[in-house]
Formats: sequence, structure tokens, C-alpha cells
Amino acid sequence: MRPTRRQLLGVTLGGVVAAGIGLPAAAADQEALVRSRIRPPRFRDAWFPITAYGATPDDATAGIAAAVSACHHAGGGHVVVPPGVWQTGAINLLSHVDLHLEEGATLRFSTDPAAYLPVVRTRWQSVEVYNYSSLIRAEGQTDIGITGKGVLDGAGDNEHWWYLIGSGQYGWHSGLPNQRADWGELERMNNEQVPVEQRVFGAGHYLRPSFIQPFRCQNVLIEGVTVKDSPMWTIHPLECRNVTVRGVTVSNLGPNGDGCNPESCTDVLIRDCTFATHDDCIAIKSGRDADGRRLGLPSRGIIVEDCTFLSGGAAVAVGSEMSGGVEDVFVRRLHAPADPAADEAYLQWVLCVKSTSTRGGHVHNVDVRDVDSRAWMYRPLEVTFSYQGGGDQSLFPDVRGIRFDRVRVARAERAYRIVGAETKHITSVAITDSRFDEVAAEAVVQYADDVTIRNVRIGQT
Repeated sequence: MRPTRRQLLGVTLGGVVAAGIGLPAAAADQEALVRSRIRPPRFRDAWFPITAYGATPDDATAGIAAAVSACHHAGGGHVVVPPGVWQTGAINLLSHVDLHLEEGATLRFSTDPAAYLPVVRTRWQSVEVYNYSSLIRAEGQTDIGITGKGVLDGAGDNEHWWYLIGSGQYGWHSGLPNQRADWGELERMNNEQVPVEQRVFGAGHYLRPSFIQPFRCQNVLIEGVTVKDSPMWTIHPLECRNVTVRGVTVSNLGPNGDGCNPESCTDVLIRDCTFATHDDCIAIKSGRDADGRRLGLPSRGIIVEDCTFLSGGAAVAVGSEMSGGVEDVFVRRLHAPADPAADEAYLQWVLCVKSTSTRGGHVHNVDVRDVDSRAWMYRPLEVTFSYQGGGDQSLFPDVRGIRFDRVRVARAERAYRIVGAETKHITSVAITDSRFDEVAAEAVVQYADDVTIRNVRIGQT
């Protein structure tokens, strides 16, 4: 894959090149304001070993629940999981409790769906529903943590959870159940705005749970742990405020195995994390179609920095479920190392803003800078309104203020693709001070206004 010629681009497509391209003052002020609001919770210096509450390696569920309750009622502290492999079902965290996994500790979660009942209110692919609990959940709590150097093992594989997507790639075959009918029914309920209380799935249904889901919580810390093999989305903060995900390793090659999906959250920091996923590494969401527009809960104030991406769809995606809106996303210092053994794309995008004609909503102020990618990728930057889906052709989102600065990509199918719709243009995009060394096809800009391409090199001699 060699470029046919060297391209030195200093022109504007659909707009005027600004005299100087940097982070606008208002955006810089907004980033500083977001940073000032993000403060991880602190926990009382009190320790509650799960072994003191009856946990055994063969069944730690009740012992963990008792330790969490005791810690909470004592005023908070750390629930300690010691070294060893501990089998457990669902864990529910309470305010002021840090679930702390010591080095050498593994919490291995049950693959029995009954372990995640009764059903709870959640979102499944960003649609409101009553479904299985996440493997670790907290609802309406303040100051919660999951920390340490241990491992959280969701035990997903082609024999457990993953096959429910209905694909032979993940072990499904004729005679096995799958999620297709349930997902179709839930989409119908969303489109028709059936009351959420009537959208009850769970037992007898096949919508896989996510792994970690703080729901309507404030002051959340997830730090240091390795999280692997989730049934579906891995870390899914939902309707939360002040979330820090720091120093976490996510390994999840299953279907819909996103790494971290903040949804309808305000003030989120994802820092110094490593992702090896099959789907998007980080995906910022805010509800799907009618539900997202009805709730009107945007994700805003999201900072991603100093993260490493080993495999996945997008390093950072916005959408496609973003009908509640996404605002003020700041992405800094990303690294995607090369794998000499890889013979195909294993990281598809640095940034992908993806939506459809059914979503509505908006994406405002997404700023990406200082990226070094030696991995082969599909399109480092893509903004698209044709990700998937049909239906109403008039509900395109309002996308504006996308900046891509100081990005280096070694190899790509094309450097960028920015395509709006004839009836809804993308506005205010800047790609500056960047280089894309080897590309196979021309960059594309369509239905976009005020697009600035400045000091960008595509291809090399």
C-alpha cells in the first residue's frame, strides 16, 4: 500500500483558512473548567476483608455483599478482595465504599444469567429497559470506587454470553438462542415510545449485561484494575457526574465489547488506560433515537488522555447513540503502537463521530491533539451521518467544532472522511499540523462548511 504521490495540503475546503489554528480561547477555558470539576473520591482508612464476612473462593457473593453493607454502614472505607480466584455473582456497591482488589486477586463472575436478577432499570445499546443487572452495579450512590491491581473476569467467551449475538464467529449455531428478536422488540418499543415500565426483559430473554455500570452516581473512581471478557460493554457509567477511570487495562474481544462508554455523563476523565477490544475502545454516548431525544441528557465534559490502544474499532468514538447530545470532548496524547504480526486493520479510527438520519441530537466541540499511531488503520478521522439504520431521513444531528491537531499516522486507507448530508452540513472542522505517511486513497470532504486543512502532509516520497 503506497501513495501514488506526495500531497502537501494548505488549502481550505468549503471555508476560509484561519490565520492561526490552535485551541480557541473559549474551548481552552472550557477544558480548564472541566478539569477543575473532576475530583476522584477519597475513602476512609478502614478495611473490610471479604473473608471476614464469609466469602469463600467457591462462592464469594454473599460475603462481598455483607462486607459492602458493613463498610457502608460504618461510614465507608475499602472492601478488600485478597489474592486468589473468587467466584461471584452480581455485586452492588453502596456510597463511600471502595471495592479494592489486591495484587493477585481475581473476581470471576458467574455465567448464569440468574445471578443477575432481579431486573434493574438500565439502558441496552442506549435504549431504556429493565434487564439483567450489570456484573458490578451501583445506583444513586455517592463516592464509590473499584481499585487495586487485581483482575475482574467477566468469563465471556464463545460458550458463555458472546454467542447470544447470533453470529457463528462467536460460537452461535442453529438451535442456540440469540438476542435478535429481543433487540428488535426493544427497538420497536423505543420507536413507539412504549413506557419504560413495560419494557421488561431479563429471564427468558437474551440481552447481555454490561460489566461495570454506575447508574445515576456521583464521584466515581475506577483505578488500576484489569477488566477482561465482559459479556457486552465493559465500563458503562450511565447518567453519572464526576467519573475518573485511571490506569485501567481493558481486554475484551467479544461482540459489542467496547472498553469504556460514558453515557449521558458530565465530567469524566479517562487517563492512562490501555485498551485491547474488538469494538470501540472508548465510545461516548447519550441515548438512542427517541429515548435519547426524550431524556435530553447529554454527555459533556469528557477528557481522554495518555491512553494506549492495542486493538479495536475507534480509539475514541462519539456515537452512534448520541441523540441526547455530546459536548466538550478533549482528547490528548494517544498512542497506538504497531504490531509487526498484524496483517489487517486492527484500529479503525483515531476519532469517529458517527450518527444516522434517525438520531437527531448534536455534537459540539470535540478537540483531538497529540496522537502517535503506528498501527494500520481505516480512517484516522471520520465524521459520518450514514453509520447504520434507516427510518426517518430528517433527523440528522448538528455537528460542529471538530479539531484534529498534531496527529501522526503511519498507514491508513485514507487520511480523513468528513461527509454530512445535503440537508444538514457539518460545520467548523480543522485538521492542522498533522501527517499521514502512507495512504491508499484520497481524503474526502462532502456536505461540510468551514473546513480548514492547514500544514497537513498526506503521503511521502
